[in-house]
Amino acid sequence: MTTTTTGTPTTPKQSVGTAHTRVDGYEKVTGTARYAGEIPFADLAHGWLAVSTVARGRIRSVDDEPVLRMPGVITVLHHGNAPRLNTEYIGMLGSPPDPTCAVFQHDRVPHLGWPVALVVAETPEQAREAAEALAVHYDREPHDVALSASRTDTHPVDGFMPAVTEKGDLEAELAASDVVLDAEYTTPEEHHSMMEPHAATALWDGGRLEVIDSNQGATWVGSELAKLFSLEPDAVRVRSEHVGGGFGSKGVRAHQVAAVMAATALDRPVRVVMTRRQMFSLTGYRSPTIQRVRLGASADGRLRALEHSAVNLTSTVFDFVEPAAGPARVMYGAEAHHTANRIVRLDVPTPTFMRAPGEAPGSFALESAFDELAEKCGLDPIELRLRNEPDRGPVSGLPFSSRNLRACFDEGARRFGWAGRDPRPGVRRDGRWLLGTGTAAGSFSAGAAPSTAVATAEADGTFTVRIAAADIGTGARTALTLLAADALEVAPDRVKMRIGDSDFGPAWLAGGSMGTRSWGWAVTAAASELKERLALGADIPPEGITVRSDTTEALQALTQKERHSFCAQFAEVAVDVTTGEVRVRRMLGIFAAGRIVNPLTARSQLVGGMTWGISMALHEEAVRDPATGGLYGADLAGYHVATNADVAEIEADWVADPDPDDPVGLKGIGEIGIVGAAAAIANAVWHATGVRHRNLPIRPDRVLQAVTGAPDA
Repeated sequence: MTTTTTGTPTTPKQSVGTAHTRVDGYEKVTGTARYAGEIPFADLAHGWLAVSTVARGRIRSVDDEPVLRMPGVITVLHHGNAPRLNTEYIGMLGSPPDPTCAVFQHDRVPHLGWPVALVVAETPEQAREAAEALAVHYDREPHDVALSASRTDTHPVDGFMPAVTEKGDLEAELAASDVVLDAEYTTPEEHHSMMEPHAATALWDGGRLEVIDSNQGATWVGSELAKLFSLEPDAVRVRSEHVGGGFGSKGVRAHQVAAVMAATALDRPVRVVMTRRQMFSLTGYRSPTIQRVRLGASADGRLRALEHSAVNLTSTVFDFVEPAAGPARVMYGAEAHHTANRIVRLDVPTPTFMRAPGEAPGSFALESAFDELAEKCGLDPIELRLRNEPDRGPVSGLPFSSRNLRACFDEGARRFGWAGRDPRPGVRRDGRWLLGTGTAAGSFSAGAAPSTAVATAEADGTFTVRIAAADIGTGARTALTLLAADALEVAPDRVKMRIGDSDFGPAWLAGGSMGTRSWGWAVTAAASELKERLALGADIPPEGITVRSDTTEALQALTQKERHSFCAQFAEVAVDVTTGEVRVRRMLGIFAAGRIVNPLTARSQLVGGMTWGISMALHEEAVRDPATGGLYGADLAGYHVATNADVAEIEADWVADPDPDDPVGLKGIGEIGIVGAAAAIANAVWHATGVRHRNLPIRPDRVLQAVTGAPDA
C-alpha cells in the first residue's frame, strides 16, 4: 500500500517502554548477519601480525627473505619498508592516538607482543605459517612490569576528568572524626574477551579507502584513519554493520592500520584478523589498580572526611588513566573531600576503556570501605549510605538532573528481604555452607554527544533512518527503531534502521553509556521533523522525502548539571570454608537509569553487567610473568570468566527516573549493571565469614588463607 502521510487509520500504541524482540534477531540466529571477518571480496589477501618476543628493546633486523620465498606469501611489511604515518594530531576523543596503532614506524619495542611485522599471503593459513616462521632479531633491554603500592614513581595525569580534586582540610577532619577507616584495596588486570575477535578488511575503490571493520564507532575509526594516513575525511568510508561485542576495546587498533598499509601497497583487498592471544596484548585491557580509601565519620555515621586515591599502570608509550577515584566525586559528600588518580609507566601494553572504566574498580573499593565503616559505626549499610546522600555534586557543586538512589535502595531492600537480615557475620548456615548477604551502591555518568541522523519517508509508506551508530550486542538498533517509530507515530515494522556506516554522517560511538542517548536524540529529532513535514500533506516522490538532524546546538544549550544513572546492588553468597569455594546464590539490582526504551534488551544489558560483576568478584585475573613481561595463560583457557555454572538467580529491575532536560529521557544502561556488583558480593562474603577481602578476585585459596590467618597471595 502506498501512502503520502505518516498517518494510519488508528495511531499505533507507543512502542518505547514495551518489550520488543531484536529487529536483527532473525539474521543473527540464522547466520545471515555477516561480521567483519566473514564478508567475501574478490582477490582478497590475508595479513597476519607478527609480534615481538621481548618485552623491551630494539629490533636489530627482520629476516624476511626466507619468508618471502614461502608458498603464497606476497609481502612483509615492517619498520624498514612501511609507509610513514601522521601521529601529530588530537583525535575524536580529545587525545593523541595510542602509538600502538601507529605500527611499523620505528625499531623500538615497548612491550611483549608489540607488532613488528605484517605478513600478507593468499590464504590465512599461509600468512600465519609465514608469520610464525619470520625471524626477528632484537637487542634486548631490562624490563619492568611490577605494579606495587611501594612504588615512588607514580604521578597524576588528567584524563577525561581532573587527576586530583581537593576540598577542605582532610587531616583536620580525620583527626576530629569519631570513627576512622584507612584501607587499601586492589583489583587485577582484566580483559574484554568478547566473542568476536578484532577483524578488518581494507580496500581502495575509485580512489577512496573503504574499511569493513568490527568497531564501536564508524565515525571514530574513519576519522582516526583519515588523520593517520593524511587523507581527506570524505576519502575514508568505514562500515561496521554487526559487531560481536566490544566492551570498550574496539576502537582504532594495529590490525586496521596494518590492513590499510597492505591494501595500499598491493592495490587489492587485505583482511587482518587477530588471534585470541594477540588480543591479550594488542586491544587494551582494564589496568590493575591499587586504591586507598580513608573515611572519617561522626558517631552517627555522617562523613567528615573522604579520601579516595588510586594508582593504575600504563605503558611507556601512552598515558591511559583508569579513573577509579571518580565514583567518590559523585556518590558521597564530606566536609573534606580529596580524590586522586595516578599512573605509573611500565613495560606493558597500553590499557584502555573497559565496561564502566573507573566506576567498576572504583566502586569495589569505595563501597567495600563504606561497608567496613557501617560495621565500625554499628549502622545498617543501607542506612549509612542514605545518611550521606549529597544534595549537590560533592566536588562540582552542581545540582543533579535526577538522583533516585534512595528509591533504588527502598525497592531493592523490600524485594531482597533486607529487613530480616541479621547484621552479625558468620551466623547463618546451610549444611557445609556459610551464608551472607551484602549490598552496594553505584553510579555511572549519563552523558550525550553531538550526533547526526537522516530520516527518509519512502514512497511505499515505509521509513528509512540512517545513523552511524554501533550495535555491539546491546540492542541499540532495536531501541533506535522504537524511538523513530514513536516519533513518526507508526508501527516499528514500518521503520528500517540502517547503522554502522561513516557515510551516514558524524555520530557518537558506542561507549561511555552515551551511545543510545546520543543517537536517540538525533533520531528522534530527524523523525519528528519529518513527521511535521509530512503532516502538510505533500505527495512523496519516488526518491522519498529526507530530513537530516544535528544535535550539536541542542546539547550546547543544556544546563550544566550532574547527570548519572544510579543503582543499588544486592547479593547472597554461600561460602565453603573447607574448600574456599564461593557461590553467588542470588543477585538483585535496582536501577535508576532514565527512560527504559526496550525492557527486553535493557534487562539483558543490566543482567549481563551483574554477571560480569560475579566474574570480576570471583574469577577474572590476568597475571603477568615478571621474567618475560607477558601474561600467564593469555587465552580463554587460562583467563577465567564466569560460566553458566557460576550464575544462579539474577534479577534486574528499575525505578522511575525521568531526566527533564532530555527530550527522549534516556540515560545509559550499558555500564551501570557492573558498578557496585563486585562490592556487593565481597560484602556478602564478609557477612558469611566475618573476614574482609580487599583484593579481587576472591579466589578459593584467598578464602582459605583468610580463614586460617595466612598472608594474602
